Amino acid sequence: MTISPYQTLIKAPGPNAPIVFAFHGMGGDEYQFAELTRQILPDAGVISPRGDVSEFGALRFFRRTSEGSYDMEDLILRTEKMARFIAAHKAANPGRPIYGLGYSNGANILASVLFKNAGLFDRAALLHPLIPWTPPNSEQLKDRPILITAGQRDPICPLPLSERLADYFAAQKARVEACYHSGGHEIRPEELEALHAFLT
Repeated sequence: MTISPYQTLIKAPGPNAPIVFAFHGMGGDEYQFAELTRQILPDAGVISPRGDVSEFGALRFFRRTSEGSYDMEDLILRTEKMARFIAAHKAANPGRPIYGLGYSNGANILASVLFKNAGLFDRAALLHPLIPWTPPNSEQLKDRPILITAGQRDPICPLPLSERLADYFAAQKARVEACYHSGGHEIRPEELEALHAFLT
């Protein structure tokens, strides 16, 4: 398996510390959540890949055809590529807890991996995900801790779709938590508090 098909920020974990895979939002890069992860889990390892799709110069993890409409064939291929990348790092760090953290487009690629390969992660936080399709059932999601955060007035990721995603995870018997704030697509302090509690 290939360890580094992406340009990747890698920080080695301390003794007995987890590894956090961090996935940036559209227009971000591999450094977007490095400092936040360090603040929440100072000893954790960090593996943060840079999205390898450019949309008018803004980095993403998969292509889309318009706002809220995805190139599903491309998403399937890039989800498989990401799953192989995560599995390779997981295999290189046996016994380590593996956490996932993604925001917006990063939350979407993380969710897409979870739908078919939930066993790669011990827990996963999806900040402002937008999943406009119905995922398949997955027995691997049972008892998997999942956090979803969203803005009630998010123009990019409408709250009903976030709630539908939370319901999906609950139906798969995942241990799902949700944190919704009154704002839009921005990350607010109450989300960070929920994320801190979830990861620690």
